[in-house]
Amino acid sequence: MHQLLLLRHAKSSWDDAALPDRDRPLNKRGRRSVAAMREAMRDLGLAPDMVLVSPARRTQETLAKLEPWDDTPLIEPMESLYLASAKELLGVLHDVNETVRSVLLIGHNPGMHELAVMLAGSHGDGGPGEMAKRIAAGFPTGALAEFAVAGPWHQLDAGGGRLVRFLAPRDLRDGDALGSSA
Repeated sequence: MHQLLLLRHAKSSWDDAALPDRDRPLNKRGRRSVAAMREAMRDLGLAPDMVLVSPARRTQETLAKLEPWDDTPLIEPMESLYLASAKELLGVLHDVNETVRSVLLIGHNPGMHELAVMLAGSHGDGGPGEMAKRIAAGFPTGALAEFAVAGPWHQLDAGGGRLVRFLAPRDLRDGDALGSSA
């Protein structure tokens, strides 16, 4: 069984309109939310073996705020992840070595949202459950989706992941997220 963690970068700043999109940093709210997500991931024992990350500043800063790791994962910045579509993200996951048990993918919408919806398929968490409905409704900045993947990485496809948990930063503020997977 493999574990796939999809993390959308945290909230970024639009303060400097002249700044190119890929150079936008996290804003204050984004830094707070990723710090809360780091703690939630630790509390839940979510520790990836490999991190695939877009080279954009906001994804790199999101990754930096998740550190330090108890066991340092292999980190691979990948140009192809910058604003990648769901199909492109899936292609990257197909190339993951089978020895890698857990992958954290840090990227951007709309690709991250589309990939999460695609992987959850119509069964989501045992039917059109609350988590699947929440993901279908949107994948906010700083949100994390955890999937259990039964088959090999190279065969991952639509409906190929069992949605285990979906956490958004607002869940962590409400103190509701860790006690349930809904």
